[in-house]
Amino acid sequence: MPMPQVPFDDRGLAYGDGVFETVLLRAGVPVLWDYHYARLLLGCQRLNIPLPSREQLVATWQSPPNAELEILKLILTRGSGGRGYATPDNSQPRLLSRRTPFVVNADRWHEGVNIRICQLRLGHQPLLAGIKHLNRLENVLARQEWNDPAIAEGLLGDADGWLVEATSMNVFWQQAGALFTPPLSQCGVAGTLRAALLDHGVVQEAAIALTAIHQVDRLWVANSVQGVWPVNKLLSETGVVLQSWNPAGHDRLQVVGHELLGYSPTSR
Repeated sequence: MPMPQVPFDDRGLAYGDGVFETVLLRAGVPVLWDYHYARLLLGCQRLNIPLPSREQLVATWQSPPNAELEILKLILTRGSGGRGYATPDNSQPRLLSRRTPFVVNADRWHEGVNIRICQLRLGHQPLLAGIKHLNRLENVLARQEWNDPAIAEGLLGDADGWLVEATSMNVFWQQAGALFTPPLSQCGVAGTLRAALLDHGVVQEAAIALTAIHQVDRLWVANSVQGVWPVNKLLSETGVVLQSWNPAGHDRLQVVGHELLGYSPTSR
């Protein structure tokens, strides 16, 4: 089915005035949907955009699945109208959706990945922190910093030097046997897998300086589509290897994370 055309005056196109979700579908059923819905609701509340009804949202995955695993991309804009940045008195939100087959890269679960530190620093904006709004220019610029296929992700710090996230994943580390992830009160996207792991008591929030992340005992990046990737090597902004770790089998973070996503720990 062709995607609907977005009119020239759509505020999502013009200003990034909207939110989106990227949802893993397993046999046509959304994984971690309660967490995606909660983040979508929070984003709509923060931006003052009317939330689509549950029936409208459910309709986006009601057709028969095209594959065992699919990605459902939901884009919700404020719609059209308003003069300049002023929003219309009665917003008519525009909901777009697309489903595409997905094949997970399970080798990265077992073999681990190499990542780098990005030069870009995230700005603070608490009103936008946590939500998945449509203006992702910081992430776009950060992802332009490398084109080496051997580098799977890039770590982002904020303007004060604290670790926040990766370009499209959340960050987790182990220190003295405990598992941590950065707080996201000033910037960054609060991932749904991250939220589930916090709720299950697997990880806790803690701040860590970007310059100290190479000193942790273990390091991972993860999201609700790709699962949990252990980090083998961490490179600096200039490509210098700062630290190396050895994948330690099916650790607790990966075991619980993949149970939440329905991934088999032995899948290849």
